[in-house]
Amino acid sequence: MTKENSKEIFEKMPVLKAIRIMAIPTIFSQIIILIYNLADTFFVGRTNNPYMVAGASLILPVFNICLCLSGLTGVGGGALISRLLGQNRTEEAKKVSSFVFYLAIIISGVFSLGMLIFMNPILNLLGASENTFLYAKQYAICVIVLGAIPTVLSNVMSNILRSIGVSKEAGFGITLGGLINIALDPLFMFVIMPAGQEIIAVGIATLLSNCISCIYYFAVIHKIRKQSVISFNIKIGLPERESISSIFNVGIPSAISTLLFDIDYIVIGKLMAGYNDIAMASIGIVLKAERLPLNVGIGLCQAMMPIVAYNFAAKKEKRINDTVKYSLIIGLIVSGFSIIIYELFAKSIMNVFISETQTIALGTNFLRVRVLATPLMFCSFFTVFLFQGLGEGNKALFLGVMRWAVFNIPMLYILNYFIGMYGVVWSQVTADTLTVVLSYYVYWRYKKKFKVTVTDEIKLCG
Repeated sequence: MTKENSKEIFEKMPVLKAIRIMAIPTIFSQIIILIYNLADTFFVGRTNNPYMVAGASLILPVFNICLCLSGLTGVGGGALISRLLGQNRTEEAKKVSSFVFYLAIIISGVFSLGMLIFMNPILNLLGASENTFLYAKQYAICVIVLGAIPTVLSNVMSNILRSIGVSKEAGFGITLGGLINIALDPLFMFVIMPAGQEIIAVGIATLLSNCISCIYYFAVIHKIRKQSVISFNIKIGLPERESISSIFNVGIPSAISTLLFDIDYIVIGKLMAGYNDIAMASIGIVLKAERLPLNVGIGLCQAMMPIVAYNFAAKKEKRINDTVKYSLIIGLIVSGFSIIIYELFAKSIMNVFISETQTIALGTNFLRVRVLATPLMFCSFFTVFLFQGLGEGNKALFLGVMRWAVFNIPMLYILNYFIGMYGVVWSQVTADTLTVVLSYYVYWRYKKKFKVTVTDEIKLCG
């Protein structure tokens, strides 16, 4: 992928075609991520050992922190590289790619070491019991202690490749890791490893799949190294101080938003658990089922962001507006279609996950309410991704914190107090309505300021 190829996709190609080229592999990889995130739980569940399932589930919040770390370096670095390409600053883009790569190794390595040293107190904090402690520890050693670096690097390199327009390869690496994980889970659990070692088997399968994905990205980057701005050569030196600040300015909001999103799900689970086991099981399934259209939307936003970043740096306002408009329309169409599908087939979707009648009945009602928030949720994180692409990390952080910490999480407690169990379910629609209104206002104010700035620069050049 040469600089000319990036320029063709980001700057010259018709906007809808550019979005399609960038979005299709990214969306597909997001769907695979959703499937393989369910795979470990599904296959461990085949053991009919609830302690194994609980042990693996306990590590999910820690694993999600790995994704936060990859967002810190990959999202911030990727958005900056796209903007530097728009400014034709290829040498600085190379320095940024090298800096982000080694920063990811250091951060994930420290995180991995910390997990190893403080394993026992962390597992106790997460709620590991006498029955689940060993299983949680086995899984954590594989996917966190040994797997943090390849997990973070895979996601970082995927973001960097997407930032220069190599969306197909960026998406394929994540897809490859997911498919291999799905294939290796039953192989290690039921063929290679002895009975009673299923958690270790699943952990090894996840570790290997992330390593293979990481190796794939190394191979792709090595192949295009002479024609691209991606470099792992530490001798080229550090990027400018302004560039380093920009990486964290965008990366930190991305990491915080991901973390707050996970906290929101934890709060939902704790509130539902206060009612009964059926309610907890129902909402647990619904939160998984609703992820499909959301992951499609996230994939679309990831594809949109480098196009916006490049053209923002190149000061091509019309192309930015067209990219935003078409991406938003496509996302809203997908969201609207998902509402129709989920409203019509909510019961059938619940049947895929469980056959118990009470859980199906309650989950069907929950799903039909939660899906109404899909277009609102898409618009909410669409604006955050947009500001990340524009390099406006402070605005992205503001909207992310407002959405989760000010609107969503407090709304869960408020509606739960006044309405009860269904208040928890309706909280997403209520909170994201407020988020969308605020997001539109912030973007409207920013757009007016951006127009004034561009006009002044044009006058100065004249």
